[in-house]
Formats: sequence, structure tokens, C-alpha cells
Amino acid sequence: MTVNTPLCFRGKKILAPMVRVGTLPMRLLALDYGADIVYCEVRADEAVLSDNIIIKKKVLETVDFVAPNERVVFRTCERERHRVVFQMGSADAERALAVAKLVEGDVAGIDINMGCPKEYSTKASMGAALLSDPDKIESILTTLVKGICKPVTCKIRILPSVEDTVNLVKRIEKTGIAAIAVHGRKKEERPQHPVHCDVIKAISEAVSIPVIANGGSHDFIKEYTDIETFRKATAASSVMIARAAMWNPSIFRKEGLLPLKEVMQDYIKYAVRYDNHYTNTKYCLCQMLREQLETTQGKKLHAAQSTQEICEVFEMADFYEETTAIFEAKKTSLETETQDEDDQMEDPDVIKMAVRFDKREYPPQITPKMYLLEWCRKEKHPQPVYETVQRPLDRLFCSVVTVAEQKYRSSLWDKSKKLAEQAAAIVCLRTLGVPEGKLCEGENHLINKRKREDRERLNNRDHGEDLAEPSHKKANFTEETSDMDVPKM
Repeated sequence: MTVNTPLCFRGKKILAPMVRVGTLPMRLLALDYGADIVYCEVRADEAVLSDNIIIKKKVLETVDFVAPNERVVFRTCERERHRVVFQMGSADAERALAVAKLVEGDVAGIDINMGCPKEYSTKASMGAALLSDPDKIESILTTLVKGICKPVTCKIRILPSVEDTVNLVKRIEKTGIAAIAVHGRKKEERPQHPVHCDVIKAISEAVSIPVIANGGSHDFIKEYTDIETFRKATAASSVMIARAAMWNPSIFRKEGLLPLKEVMQDYIKYAVRYDNHYTNTKYCLCQMLREQLETTQGKKLHAAQSTQEICEVFEMADFYEETTAIFEAKKTSLETETQDEDDQMEDPDVIKMAVRFDKREYPPQITPKMYLLEWCRKEKHPQPVYETVQRPLDRLFCSVVTVAEQKYRSSLWDKSKKLAEQAAAIVCLRTLGVPEGKLCEGENHLINKRKREDRERLNNRDHGEDLAEPSHKKANFTEETSDMDVPKM
């Protein structure tokens, strides 16, 4: 049984947050090699909050935070649940708290990025831009510490003077955070500039919370024993490693570095196992190859256009085929189970068709639900009633519409509640032989009706009459929205 104990940030070796590198395969590999804690790549708060769908994928055994465009914003799994810290960029306390509450059940801690010097971050008042706004820093961290149960940390860069840096860190400490990571460079400095160990040491001696030293890859860390050398030079509690781990994540091995070929094959296994996008996989492998990119293997990797082709470059085609076959078998089995569950809950009195709603097939602002509502009013039936459920397996939706005591639904599940309701309306309209408003149906009486009423409103305006639209006319052109909660099946 795994016990969920709070993270300790003393005496730890930590994988640093790195854009495009700190995805699930790299984090898991770092843990395998000996890392104690892993940070994910930084995610802007707005990217996580923008209508994100949380999906638990049974085939991959992951928890995915998916954007509306189906891009996976953050993917995690049980293996790292108690050791992964979610790092976000934020300039707003309440938004940061909303994101933290969304993800805290699947991570071990929350971190606020206060060191990223990239323009895309600082222009949004995030990252290193926060260093010049201590009030905002205090607001964000205090709100998080009070609002969630998981430990909160932050990662900063140093300020132009040691005194200003120490004063800022002391103020940060008072917010109640669990630890602070310090990249020992100023925001305008780059990896080729020497890391300021003296400043990190001054911070370590000035505060009582754990200080995590970062930025030693160029000057210090070439192998495992160098990690402790860097820690002593900074008097820090722990060490966070970025580029040295990106080049060879086996830097965390007490026994020493592994051959790069073995490391890359281990990484590819995780990339295939967790369906990592091939462009991200290729990017991380290129960072490992570095000066070998001009070799025959490096050129083949650069040309690869799929995960399968990447596997072929590294003589892992058999592994790819075997893993893919396992996934397909598992997917088929889960689909069968789901279908069985669907069959058990089926109401034999529900009329079904395999249809989906595609808005491209309809005029703007005209939908099957509107047509069905109009038909019910014309026939003096009660307005349609929609009952929508969500399937836990894949978070898809299915809706049943009741019209004149008869139920209708699509046998296909949809990505949203709205799409599922439109599909149910289509099934009903087609069963009844009633037009559903598609462009191919020719003249659209609802559009014509709307045009007539628009002309009437213009005439009324010309004559100075009341411009308010009668409520009974509005109703004909406004979809009824259901206030029902969406229960889980």
C-alpha cells in the first residue's frame, strides 16, 4: 500500500522543470535512475484552465488534462503521483488557485515559476517578471498555501544585488511555502555565464525553509558525485538538475552514468508506452545526442516523422510492434466491456441511430434542437427534455431526448454535452420525418422567419416604436438550455 506522505525537500536530487523536456517519459526515466522528485515542464495557468477536460485513460493508465483542441496539456500516472511537482506560470492569485485545485489530486506539489526569462512568459507578467513585483508574489503564494492541501514551492532567479535577493526570499518564506528553488543566475544571464554559488549560499543561510540549488550543470555537474559538490558550494538543502539531466538522465545514478545508447532506448520505451507525441520524443533524443546529431543515426533521427520511425532508427521496431499490439488488444477489450455496460443500461423503448451533429452542415445559428423545439410548439407537445450522462472510461457524453413520451438517442458518444444533445435531436427529427435544418434541405423557414422579424424590428425603429423584441418571438429562435446536472454513469 502506498502512503501519501507530504514531500520533503531536504537532501533531495530533483529533476528541474524544462520546457519540452519535462514530459512524462523523461520524468519517469529520472525516477528510475534515482531522482527523488521530478518537476513537470512549466504550464501557463490559462492553458490549463481553458475548458480543460480531465481524462483517465485506461489503456495508457494515465490521467490526462486535455485542451479543447485535443492537445494533452499535462499527462501523469500513478508511478509518479507522490513525487511529481506541477509547475505553472501565473500572474493572478485566483487563477493560480483554480489550476492548483484542478490538479492537486494527481500531483505531490505545486510550484510557481518566477524565473523564466523568455519573452512569452515575461510579456504575460509571469516568470521572471514577477521578481519585480513582490506584492504579487506574496499574493499568489499566500493564496495557494491557504487554498490547497499539497506543499507549495516557487523557483526564482537572483536579483542584481545579494541584499535585494535575500530580502525577497525572506518575504517569500513568510508566505508559508515548503521550499524555494534558486537558479543562481540573473534573469539576463544565460547558461554560459557562471552560476553565482555565493548568492545561493547567502540565501541558504538567511532562511529556515529548504533551499534547492539550481544552475550547476555548466560549471559543476558532470557526474553523480558532482551533485554533492554543488550542494556544498551553495550550502543548499537539495539540488535541482536541468541540462545535465536533459543530456543524460542517468546523472541521478549512484553507480555512475550509463552509455547514452542504453539511456536513449530506455527513454524510447517510456515514450512508446505512454504514447508521447513523436515530435516531443524526437526533441528530447536530439538533446541527448548533441554533438552526434551529424552522425548517420542523428540524421536518421532528424528525418523521422513518427514514433515508429524513431524506433526503427534505434533498432527497436520489434518493441514498437509488440507494444502497439498490446495496446490494441487492451483497447478492444475495454471497448467490449464498455459496450456490455451500455447494453445493460439500454432502454428497449429508446429509438437509436448512429448519428453525429456537424455544425458545418447547418446554417449559422440554426441547429436541430431549434427545429425540434419549433416542431413541438407547432404540434402543441411539451418542449423536448434532454437527459445527458457522461461515461467515466473516456469522459464522452450521451443524451436522450424525450418528445411526446417517446425517447430518442444517438448510439454514438460525443465529446461534449451540447454535441450529444444535438445528435439526440437529429435522431428524433429523422424518425419523425421532420426537416432538421441542414443546408442541403433547401429553403430554411427558420432563417426566413428570422429575416422577417429583423425587417419588422428595423421598420419599428424607423417609426420610433419600442425596439424590445417580444419574448414569444425570441423563444422561437433560442435553444432551450437544460439546467440538469450531468451525472456520471
